[in-house]
Amino acid sequence: MEIPRIILQLIVALGILNVWLLRSGKATAYRGGGAKNMREEFAVYGLPFWLFCVIGFLKISLATALIAGIWFPPITQPAAMGMGLLMLGAFVMHLKVKDPIKKALPSLTVLAVCVAIAIL
Repeated sequence: MEIPRIILQLIVALGILNVWLLRSGKATAYRGGGAKNMREEFAVYGLPFWLFCVIGFLKISLATALIAGIWFPPITQPAAMGMGLLMLGAFVMHLKVKDPIKKALPSLTVLAVCVAIAIL
């Protein structure tokens, strides 16, 4: 089961790093409300800028931990659980602003993959 878990870890980690490091300042079809970037998206949810910074730090850290977990497996499950919790929060925020389900699908998908990683 090691190879499927590693593949899932890389999918989640690289996806999160892409969103937070490369695409944070760009519009996507999945941004909450009418936000054009990640910072605006947090404002749409009614969340303060400091929380944007904390969540960004946590997601980048947990994504890095998922990659490191390839070589240090004991950190994989806690990293996946932490990321899953953040993805649950993202899903709830989409519900809060009454986004169409399409906008919430990435958070639900990453949540499901994080559950799979934690179980494997």
